[in-house]
Amino acid sequence: MIKFKSEETNLINEIIFGIEDVKGIELNIMDLSKISNTVCKFFILCTGTSNTHVAAIANSVRKNVSKKLKEKPFSMEGIENQEWVLIDYVDVVVHIFQSEIREFYDIENLWGDAKFINVELKA
Repeated sequence: MIKFKSEETNLINEIIFGIEDVKGIELNIMDLSKISNTVCKFFILCTGTSNTHVAAIANSVRKNVSKKLKEKPFSMEGIENQEWVLIDYVDVVVHIFQSEIREFYDIENLWGDAKFINVELKA
């Protein structure tokens, strides 16, 4: 697990644990904290292999953060179609994509000024 040195440390680590727990893939963390006028400090992006997998990742993240940190998301979007689920924890926003949707929107390229942190997930 990655250890961050910020006030979002525990939240980020618990989100990563929730993703790992149900075998999410292609995990990247984008540090937006040094970019002015951003809506949050971090984006966490990962990919699920199907609608069911995307929903399972979202549920795992939400339940793990709630259980360990007693935090609920400010909002959740996309849970109905399960192609791109966004979980908003205010300073940390989680994006869970299916592969085609992630490639189409290419958020990593849109936020090219961000510092990228690639995370190796446990097999």
